[in-house]
Amino acid sequence: MMPFETRLLPAHDHQLLLPLLSAYGAEIAPHLAGTAHATPGAMLDMISSDPRAEILTAFRGDAPLGFALFFDLPEIVFARRCGALDDLFVAPAARRQGVAQALIEGLTSIGHSRDWSHLRWIVPETDQAAIALYERIAARAPWRSYVLRLDPKTSL
Repeated sequence: MMPFETRLLPAHDHQLLLPLLSAYGAEIAPHLAGTAHATPGAMLDMISSDPRAEILTAFRGDAPLGFALFFDLPEIVFARRCGALDDLFVAPAARRQGVAQALIEGLTSIGHSRDWSHLRWIVPETDQAAIALYERIAARAPWRSYVLRLDPKTSL
């Protein structure tokens, strides 16, 4: 099998994400039954129109395998910056090949180069495959995550 590489995806190449966003939307749709959720085109428009959103993408040749949507944020506790991973998705056919771990490692590299204090993310309690990876490569944070739903149509 051909190896893959990770690289930041510039805004002019964001359309390459459409197949992944379609797969991502199809995978999460059953968990969003009865709630409003975005189409792949709307997801792409949101990402592409926000200058704060960055996307690290894994490719095998020209084919995108997975992506990590992240933000570079101020971290006032350390008076530095940190990375906030918002979404990480790997196409079903590319899973169990190290893509997710390579994306996290790529974010770690970006973080070192930008002098981040840390990289943080949340994961649904039901995603056991992701949790197993994260338990191997990162430390569990000593805080809980909460959500205050401002729009009842967007609950999980």
